[in-house]
Amino acid sequence: MKKIVILQLRPDEIAETEFSAFLKWGELNKNNIHRIRMEENGIPVDVHATDYAAVVVGGGPSNVSDDEEKKSDIQKKFESDLFRILDEVVENDVPYFGACYGFGILSKHRGACVSKEKYSEDVTAVTIKVNKVGMKDELLKGLPTEFRAFVGHKEACQSVPKDAILLASSDTCPVQMYRVKNNIYATQFHPEMDTEEIINRINVYKHAGYFPPEDAGKLIKDAEQENIIIPQKIFKRFVNKYYRGQ
Repeated sequence: MKKIVILQLRPDEIAETEFSAFLKWGELNKNNIHRIRMEENGIPVDVHATDYAAVVVGGGPSNVSDDEEKKSDIQKKFESDLFRILDEVVENDVPYFGACYGFGILSKHRGACVSKEKYSEDVTAVTIKVNKVGMKDELLKGLPTEFRAFVGHKEACQSVPKDAILLASSDTCPVQMYRVKNNIYATQFHPEMDTEEIINRINVYKHAGYFPPEDAGKLIKDAEQENIIIPQKIFKRFVNKYYRGQ
């Protein structure tokens, strides 16, 4: 069986908890995965999307919409490497799941405007609303048409990529989930994040500009009131279809 490649960009301890969360909710183990820490050396040139059952790109503090002169050399490198991988993904309709940053980089690759102009969301839970097309999609069919999910992003996709099909929205961010071709998915919300994980991230990123540091305690209390279960089921369905179903 082909493995799943998980491409990460977090330069901090959250890289470990994010990776563990993908394994947990996908019911995977390290033997199923090729893990690449892009923030260290980018993506090796001998890594090709077509060699894997699926490509997963997580989130991180980088923004695809930042001015190029403000980006670090390593961010410029892994974004260039990601564009090469995404060329292969789209050309061959390789199964792809991009979350948060993985959503933003695919959106930019497909020619959509990603910016901080509108639709950013605080670190919180929002209600995701699945549209009629989404209700028929294999990753969403039969799940609640409205569900809660954790978000937290400074930039957003300002409109749906021209070759994408919108699947879900929220009141504060109209592009929350879409599909390109048959097998390429992206979510602005986090499919791997439960209450424990968002508390980890609130503590680590309290000085990263997502929210005033003094609000961390309230954000944690608010998160503790949530019971987030549907986003993880979406990710598990992706793994079941493209990894276990190969």
